[in-house]
Amino acid sequence: MINKIARSIADALADVKDGSTVLIGGFGTSGIPSELIDGLIAQGAKDLTVVNNNAGNGEVGLAALLKTGRVRKVICSFPRQVDSQIFDGLYRSGQLELELVPQGNLAERIRAAGAGIGAFFSPTGFGTELAKNADGSAKETREINGKHYVLEMPIYADLALIKAEQGDRWGNLTYRMAARNFGPVMATAAKKTVATVHEIVELGALNPEHIVTPGIFVHQIVKIDRVATQAGGIKRAA
Repeated sequence: MINKIARSIADALADVKDGSTVLIGGFGTSGIPSELIDGLIAQGAKDLTVVNNNAGNGEVGLAALLKTGRVRKVICSFPRQVDSQIFDGLYRSGQLELELVPQGNLAERIRAAGAGIGAFFSPTGFGTELAKNADGSAKETREINGKHYVLEMPIYADLALIKAEQGDRWGNLTYRMAARNFGPVMATAAKKTVATVHEIVELGALNPEHIVTPGIFVHQIVKIDRVATQAGGIKRAA
């Protein structure tokens, strides 16, 4: 019997290895899988490459993971905001690498990995510093129908951590409004996907037309309590 419901977050993340590339869902504070991030901190894996739209808020969630010193590199589109002091300090001191990726390219690079696309050409970033590789060399460019494009590579991952709304024991997932953001594409691009859900329903209870992430892309789900999130990532009891 297929049953992807994990007994705990610790069980779901027990096999994360040092050096892993980890996709973490969320857009600002919306849809951040904070409980899974806390579980990854407790698990202890180090030398991680983390892929997220942002680079942490305050000193919780992703920022707390960065603060442990176990993240080697961040790939994101929006690293700086008023409360990104953890990232800022680590980056300026040379303790953390950054790969800055335009937001649309970030989503498409992740989606390409899940879709089996070897690479793609994007017009975004042409003629700017974003058209260079991490070592400073220029990315391949091409003119197509009179427009200039930059070759972008997929972002494959060992692990995806995402936050969903409902799930069943097969791992089928639905999301709640903006909390959906990067979750669906990240689930397809990782060797292992772990999702938190606020409700586990009986098999067949989810309308197939409402399932956003099919269970084939999900390895384990963990039920968590619902906690209201305020601006800046500050949590208060529900």
